Amino acid sequence: MNWLRNLAVWLDDRLHLTALYASTAGHEVPASAGSWFYVFGSATLLCFVIQVITGTCLAFVYVPSTNEAWTSLQYLNHAQFLGWYLRAVHYWGSNFMVAIMTAHMIQVFLFGAYKYPRELTWVSGVFLLLCTLGLAFTGQVMRFDQDAYWGLGIGASVMGRVPLIGSQLVHVLLAGPIIAGETLSRFFTLHVFIIPGLIIAIVAMHLRLVLTKGINEYPRPGRLVHKSTYDAEYAEILRKEGVPFVPHAIGKDLIFAGFVIVGILGCAFFFGPKGPFGIPDPTIVDTNPRPDFYFLSIFAALALLPDWMEVLVLFVAPVICIVLLLALPFISGTGEKSARRRPVAVLSVVFVMLTIAVLCYMGQTSPWSPKMDAWSADAIPVQFVKNRTPLQLKGALVFQNKQCRNCHSLGGHGGQRGPALDAVATRLTEPEMVRQVIQGGGNMPAYGKKLSPPEVDALVAFMETLHPQGVPPVRPSDQRENKLPRDFAVLRVTK
Repeated sequence: MNWLRNLAVWLDDRLHLTALYASTAGHEVPASAGSWFYVFGSATLLCFVIQVITGTCLAFVYVPSTNEAWTSLQYLNHAQFLGWYLRAVHYWGSNFMVAIMTAHMIQVFLFGAYKYPRELTWVSGVFLLLCTLGLAFTGQVMRFDQDAYWGLGIGASVMGRVPLIGSQLVHVLLAGPIIAGETLSRFFTLHVFIIPGLIIAIVAMHLRLVLTKGINEYPRPGRLVHKSTYDAEYAEILRKEGVPFVPHAIGKDLIFAGFVIVGILGCAFFFGPKGPFGIPDPTIVDTNPRPDFYFLSIFAALALLPDWMEVLVLFVAPVICIVLLLALPFISGTGEKSARRRPVAVLSVVFVMLTIAVLCYMGQTSPWSPKMDAWSADAIPVQFVKNRTPLQLKGALVFQNKQCRNCHSLGGHGGQRGPALDAVATRLTEPEMVRQVIQGGGNMPAYGKKLSPPEVDALVAFMETLHPQGVPPVRPSDQRENKLPRDFAVLRVTK
């Protein structure tokens, strides 16, 4: 025993292990920090560790090549022993990491932990959140299925609209002008090396700031933060009720970590991995892509916003949000910490989270995309073709063959991107229908170059029959004035 004791003393004298423990795991924290509200930071770090471990294992099989990426994931799902479960743990670990980190940021905001002297702790946390979202996005691209391909295409199109440097940004993102083999290699490098390296570096700085500036005490109403007195007040709190983080304050972190591990493993077992879905093929237009849940709100917002708001939402709003987050501790670095005395902060969190939740729900259940089997699998209901003239029946064939029902429903069947056409004749006159078909408008493309004049006449003749029984179709107020647009529209098609 003596030689073991002497060896331990010798190692401690060289490596300063006792001092290292006292300044890290054994550092004093306020006793109030041993709360369930303070477990999200360590749980986020746990999720990142799980991502690193499972990602390293997946890298032994995954091939970052446009020809082999999809196949290697299929091999993991169906051939490799427990490969599907490894992929599922990695996928659900990503979901848990984003969700728990969001909860951690909300807790820090509501508890005023971003205030003096922890400004840089908050700033580093904001960068960690952005890196985590970047890690999630690049991981989605790694599946390189139809969802990933078209999601990447949308991202590139957004980047291309940045003034002055749009084309250069697209080239940097895709490693060229188009999505190709170099694109996947670049995203693999980002996902496996660059972003995890940044996260490790920022986490190291974040933990250093936590150790030097301390863990925020539980906020009490009426206890204000003043730069001139807070340091002395915090030192007094540690003197009166300070406890070592290990073993006194770490208990709830360990319990919550156990729940997180069980949650990730359970979701992976019951729900499995996501994808890969269809093989990425630019000739197949996958019109119904769905990003992972942490981007569903953005997907829904972009789909719902009007044209004139695109620049504002795509470029101005994100910059403003990030700048506000980074500037928050410098704008509101003193004063009240307790959420009970900060109703604006509480209402802001409630409003933002409700907005994100509603957008996520709408993004998951949205009927915006066309129903691509409506024209080939679903016949036009009988009531819409019964007792029709030959011209109207020809129009019904045009309606079916030109895939109008991908976006418009009849009798409750078909797409929902455009309005239902069961009563279109009660809303639009004959010339207005012609104009809409030929010139398009709103989300509807123009069909002036895809339909001949006889097809336009037949299609409009059919649509004029689409009105409820007993409700006459709408008529123009002046037949003479409304005849000109029809003739003009037909001339345009002929030309």
